[in-house]
Amino acid sequence: MPDKDLNITAYLKTHCGWSEGVRAIMRKHELQYEEKDIIQNPAFRWEMEQRSGQPLSPCVVVNDVMLADVSGDEVEAYLLEQGLVGASEKEADAPTDSACTDEQHAAMEQAAGKIKFVQ
Repeated sequence: MPDKDLNITAYLKTHCGWSEGVRAIMRKHELQYEEKDIIQNPAFRWEMEQRSGQPLSPCVVVNDVMLADVSGDEVEAYLLEQGLVGASEKEADAPTDSACTDEQHAAMEQAAGKIKFVQ
């Protein structure tokens, strides 16, 4: 039987197709996880880069195992291979292996425009 007492931390972007794919897998399997938004909090981006050794997201830590630069599909495959979740007929509620949409890119650009730099 799969262990529902997993310790999962997901380093995700606020608006990102890849990040939403990871979230969709977490919802599909009803997994509790800590989300660290690397856009809203640059310290989380630094932490992710230090832990993963690279700058690409999403990164997901499952019980101290770093899955770096992964899609939702890759996270689900790892969880299944390790016996941490069981197979599910339930469909994910968002694409799990997809780049950002034009709308997500626009949202990121709009959010970036709100950042004020002070000298």
